[in-house]
Amino acid sequence: MSAHKISWLTGLAWLVIGSVAVSLTNEYQVLVIGTVAITAIVGVGLNILMGLVGQTSLGHAAFYAIGAYVGTIATMKFGLPFPLSMLCAAVISGLAGALLSLPALRVKGPYLAMVTIAFGYFVEQGIAEWKDVTGGWNGIMGIPQPSLFGYVFGSTGIACIAIAISALLIPAYALFASSKWGVVMRATRGAEVAASAIGANLMLVRVIAFALSAALTGVAGCLFAVLNGFISPESFPFFQSIIFLLMVMIGGIGQAAGPLVGAVMVILLPEALSSLAEYRLMFFGGLLLIVLLVAPNGLTGALGHATRRYFKRLTSAVQADHARALSWFSSAHPGLLKLEKLGVVFGGNVALQDVTLQAHTGQITSLIGPNGAGKTTLLNLVTGFYQPSTGAVYLDDKELSSLPGYQVGRSGIARTYQTSQLFGDMSVLENVYFGLLQGRLIGQNLPEQPLKLCAALLSFAGYQGDGNARADSLAHVDRRLVEIARALATRPCMIMLDEPAAGLSAEEKSQLGGVLKNIAAQGIGVFIIEHDMALVMSISEQIHVLDQGKLIASGVPVEIQHNPRVRAAYLGNGESKFFSNITEQINDFAPEHTDVLVVSNLSANYGAANVLNNIDLSLKKNQTACILGANGAGKSTLMRAISGLHKKFTGSIAFDGRDITDLPAHQIASLGLVMVPEGRQVFIELSVEDNIKIGAYARGGLSNEKLEYLYSIFPKLKMIRTRRAGLLSGGEQQMLALARGLAANPVVLLLDEPSLGLAPAIVDELFVRLASLRKEGMTLLLVDQMADMALALSDSSNLLSAGNVVFQGTPEKLKEANLLELAYLG
Repeated sequence: MSAHKISWLTGLAWLVIGSVAVSLTNEYQVLVIGTVAITAIVGVGLNILMGLVGQTSLGHAAFYAIGAYVGTIATMKFGLPFPLSMLCAAVISGLAGALLSLPALRVKGPYLAMVTIAFGYFVEQGIAEWKDVTGGWNGIMGIPQPSLFGYVFGSTGIACIAIAISALLIPAYALFASSKWGVVMRATRGAEVAASAIGANLMLVRVIAFALSAALTGVAGCLFAVLNGFISPESFPFFQSIIFLLMVMIGGIGQAAGPLVGAVMVILLPEALSSLAEYRLMFFGGLLLIVLLVAPNGLTGALGHATRRYFKRLTSAVQADHARALSWFSSAHPGLLKLEKLGVVFGGNVALQDVTLQAHTGQITSLIGPNGAGKTTLLNLVTGFYQPSTGAVYLDDKELSSLPGYQVGRSGIARTYQTSQLFGDMSVLENVYFGLLQGRLIGQNLPEQPLKLCAALLSFAGYQGDGNARADSLAHVDRRLVEIARALATRPCMIMLDEPAAGLSAEEKSQLGGVLKNIAAQGIGVFIIEHDMALVMSISEQIHVLDQGKLIASGVPVEIQHNPRVRAAYLGNGESKFFSNITEQINDFAPEHTDVLVVSNLSANYGAANVLNNIDLSLKKNQTACILGANGAGKSTLMRAISGLHKKFTGSIAFDGRDITDLPAHQIASLGLVMVPEGRQVFIELSVEDNIKIGAYARGGLSNEKLEYLYSIFPKLKMIRTRRAGLLSGGEQQMLALARGLAANPVVLLLDEPSLGLAPAIVDELFVRLASLRKEGMTLLLVDQMADMALALSDSSNLLSAGNVVFQGTPEKLKEANLLELAYLG
């Protein structure tokens, strides 16, 4: 049975049961049942906000009060009939919700909740002070009961009206959630960055959701006033907002029948516990806590999950219909993507500088470069996620750089992301359907049978699974393919993919390459950022190379592979001052023969994606070893597994004669195996000196002598010892991260990309410091993109490729084997 049919049956059952109940009970019980129905109406409104767009409000008691007072005043002072009074309550409450959303949606999470709480207190005090209209704290008494054609609705009639409205809202919510508007709203909750890039105006969507939610709450408030016959500011306390929130959570956020089930729980349960007298609220709170612990998705969510497990859902495999997909692409307009002197600065750091390049439709264009080169930043500039500091982006003659992200998404540019940005709680077909909508609430002309077109696009992208499956249940490769299909649904001129092959097997990469070639064959431009050089070189017609935010080369694959500047960016050119000053001292130093770190048969994964395969590695005391490989080879994952930060692995790790395979990261650090992580990761709110002291916490603290020793290694840090770490430059932060690691008196120091994002002069200084540490007998395991400098510093080298060790030996042997060029440049 479909969800829509279930929602209609639920609404009908509630209408019958509720109506019969109020006709057979006393006045007080009618009031209680009517309150259940009215509270359920509020729940549906709050469910639009929480269940569809993922926003939390703790101020809905304010909209409840606005509806109650507006409806009452419209009836008593202006003589409007009750239906018009209720309409006025809905309109005024909805406008209040829309106005509140404008400032409120500039903040998120707890800050948004605080804004709505403040709004609630503002409304409460406003009602209390506007005595001439609202009666102040004395309230309004004798609210007349509604009448129609001379018939006066008593408490039973009002309760029946509330029951009928709440029953109708159950299927109405289900229909709305699956409509165009509902799909767009749910997408903004699931992955707002992706939704905006495809074309959703997040602000407009959330303003509408706030307005609809507040309007329904206003209707409920109007019914509450006439049912009780009296209102005052004390009728709408802040605690009422908490009750509304609990109702939706207990019933099930995003579930059509959730508000009704939640209302029954929060209204009837305290009544059922009334015999417990003053202890009833304690028991009520305890029962609610148990419900939330046992069923975190709410009662209706848990029931739906159990039903799906009991009744095996029939799968609906996506059927190939490439002709339909090709007809969708046929009207896509050819275009030329042009970047002219594009640049961006973040806090004084030049991330991109004067980048000028082109990408043609109908071709595959790749953008490559070392870590930190600015590739993803460039993609974010093109798609409107960032605004450029200099230069411009054009699609044909239309400038895109001044447009917000959602308008760029509607202009013919589609994209995917490094980390999957599917709308996880939506089905595969709904994800692609959102691409057809391009985030538009109105004005989108859809093709006939849009879901069949979505299935055709999925098949064209290579997805052959269940179209009704939830996106968050998919395997890694299927997530990639569905993202591509969703991007194709926007009918783009240019599709931009950020590391689409990350985490894929060799067979899956081959499949992906075929899909990308098929897309380009339909006249759509494919612009890809990718670290798998074998894939890049096999599919690209044009390659652009970034290094440190600058475009250093453009050309066909063969030209790029043999370009000296590209080779220097990936492998180094041996021209750094580091070599002339330090190399002889390094070569004169010999490590001991005792193994201090042994990694055996280690295989690691992220979910279903294997990242490392049967890695064996050993490190001797006083030795410096490097781990090299192209981006995505698994180097950082190996370092995180050794340090205890990544636990999804098999195999064993021994340190200083002790098995540390199952130890948590903090215990591993306390033993002396210390990592300086990629990206520095200093504590930005703390001072330089406090950062260093925290580094020694797990190893017994830091003496003044040790602190002065560290300052002697990094004299610049002593000059800025009281400055907040967040105010330091990238080079200063890297020195601080290194000092923090050394403060722990490490037996082995793991260094993950210490030169990433640093200027060449700072990199020279950094490696000089590392050479000094090596000479003092420090044991170092180094991952760094500066391959030539890492090899010069090391006694032994390890080369990773696609998660496998392809070489272990001396740096000289690695250079002789010519494997670096193959690993880094395909």
